[in-house]
Amino acid sequence: EKFIRDLKNALLRIENKTYGICRVTGKLIKKERLRLVPHATLSIEAKNAQK
Repeated sequence: EKFIRDLKNALLRIENKTYGICRVTGKLIKKERLRLVPHATLSIEAKNAQK
């Protein structure tokens, strides 16, 4: 369920033209990360900073 919800949220971000933008830094998320995790909302740097 969470995965489906995450994908639906990613589709909304595509519609809103915010897909691929880190919600913490506001910078673009690298394409490699989006290929591996299409529903990612954080860049690798922001994700690692959360740990």
